[in-house]
Amino acid sequence: MKKQSTLILMVFLVLPVLVLAQPETPIEEWTGRTILLVGAHPDDDAGRHGTLAMLQENGNNVYIMLLTNGNVGTRDRTMTRQRLEKIRRHEQLNAMRAIGLPEENYINLGYTDGMVEFADREELVKRMVWWYRKIQPDVLISFEPGYRYVKWHKSDHRAAAYLAVDAARAAEWHLIFPEHVIQEGLEPVSIREYMYWGAEAPNVTVDISDYIEQKMESNMAYLSQFTSLSGDYPGNSDDRFATLDDLSDEERQRFIERIKNRVGTTEQFRYRMGAPDGAGSGPGFSNND
Repeated sequence: MKKQSTLILMVFLVLPVLVLAQPETPIEEWTGRTILLVGAHPDDDAGRHGTLAMLQENGNNVYIMLLTNGNVGTRDRTMTRQRLEKIRRHEQLNAMRAIGLPEENYINLGYTDGMVEFADREELVKRMVWWYRKIQPDVLISFEPGYRYVKWHKSDHRAAAYLAVDAARAAEWHLIFPEHVIQEGLEPVSIREYMYWGAEAPNVTVDISDYIEQKMESNMAYLSQFTSLSGDYPGNSDDRFATLDDLSDEERQRFIERIKNRVGTTEQFRYRMGAPDGAGSGPGFSNND
């Protein structure tokens, strides 16, 4: 009986915390906001394309910032970095077009795939901060940077997770990179809403059932990553971009089915409101900065 009473007490203590962790307005009803997604590679955003399509259609302004140009991820021994960079950009823009995002809302910082952690961190954060101040986002979407502890990600993802939040913290203080303010007329920005994907404790589920077709189309744009073309890309011209027709009938059907099975009716995030300093705090601290 004592254990049961303790359990009931814990439920009552936890429930208000979970309620507080929710956005004041459901994400499906957001409008007039500026949203910035930060990732490492072209296609990192693919799993969030239902939410991004919905936000854009609902009158928000959605941007995607990627840190690398994805110029390494292939096993095709005839491929060059320069050509792969062009392919990945082509695929990314096709994917964004499928979910209603314009090309001008795509920002790529151009670092080499797999090398973000070895880049000059101050210079990288400075470049990110410039864009944050230029765009003035209300909401930042990124990899989960850590729920109470540092979360393990593979190399570029790990860097993108902490850099996205580091840049958010720097962007709000006018004496950090003051040349942006003094010389270029940009204004500091305080980002107070965060949506992390890949979270251990997601607390928000977004209904994307009306955007499944758009997400499927966008995800099928990444042929150089998700099909056999990652090992044998057709042709050798910088102007030659693969289409579904470059796959055999059998692989094309398998690929389409695989995308169908991956795209569900919801997408999950850990939503957090507050200063970026407490980004690794769990839902229980989300509104208590």
